[in-house]
Amino acid sequence: MTKQKIQGEGDYEATRRFRKRTEEYINNNDVEKAAVRAAPTSAEEEEDMKAAEAAGKRRAKGEDPALQRRDAPAVEPSTRGKNDRH
Repeated sequence: MTKQKIQGEGDYEATRRFRKRTEEYINNNDVEKAAVRAAPTSAEEEEDMKAAEAAGKRRAKGEDPALQRRDAPAVEPSTRGKNDRH
C-alpha cells in the first residue's frame, strides 16, 4: 500500500512548487507589463473585477495587521527544513 499525500494546508511539496513557479515567473517575465495587460479594458469589465474582489473580501478574515503598520519588521522566509528541530 502506498502512502497517500496530504493535500491542502500544510502540504510542503505544494508550497515548494508554488514558490518555485512564482520565482521563475518573476525572474523570467515583465511583471509590470503583465499588470498593465491585466487591467480592465472597459467600464463593465472594471465593475465585474470590483464585484469579484468584493465577493472575495466578504469571505476573508481580513488583512494581516502587519501589512498596515509602517514599523512592521520585514519577515524573512524560514530557512528551516521540515526535519529541523525547533
